[in-house]
Amino acid sequence: MHTMVMILSLQMKSEDEEQMTRLKCGDLFPDFQVTEAFAGDTTISNIMDGKKTMFVVLRYIGCTVCRYDVHCLQERIQEFRQKDVNVCVIMQSEAANVRKDLNNEPLPFALICDTDMNIYHTLEINPAESMEALVGGDLEKLQAKGEKAKACGYSHGLYEGNEQQLPAFFYVDSDRRVLKAHYGTTIMDMPSVSEMVEMI
Repeated sequence: MHTMVMILSLQMKSEDEEQMTRLKCGDLFPDFQVTEAFAGDTTISNIMDGKKTMFVVLRYIGCTVCRYDVHCLQERIQEFRQKDVNVCVIMQSEAANVRKDLNNEPLPFALICDTDMNIYHTLEINPAESMEALVGGDLEKLQAKGEKAKACGYSHGLYEGNEQQLPAFFYVDSDRRVLKAHYGTTIMDMPSVSEMVEMI
């Protein structure tokens, strides 16, 4: 009986480990059940709509530089559309907070509200060990980006999720196979919008 319990325990542990894996090129991006800020409950497959898709994983909508990232993607979304590539932002924010921040004006791309952080945990998009580690050696870059965000009229809003959350980026093909996977080591360690477009 004791041996059987141990075997079952090991099997359960193995299954849990399989559910939490850092993605790499060639892996299948999971078809998560998600909540889109304006459309409500949906799936990754529905958001992709049979197209290559870039998933930009950030912190939350009230984060000034994250809000600026959304702005930059919004400004240049046609460059992705012209190449038949979808964009999807993933945040820890509540859908109501996103809609409020955006004045109830839908974005030209999907924004997933992963408030229970299922995607973050499953794909092992981990937080930094400290706020100092989150910034790392990129303080000047972060300050410069903050100034650009401020110039666009953005300021820090509601705090949500894990303040030390690191970003990530995934580019997947129409079959959800990962073409590019990047796990940020600091808050600024992400491809720029121009670099994203160049990947296509």
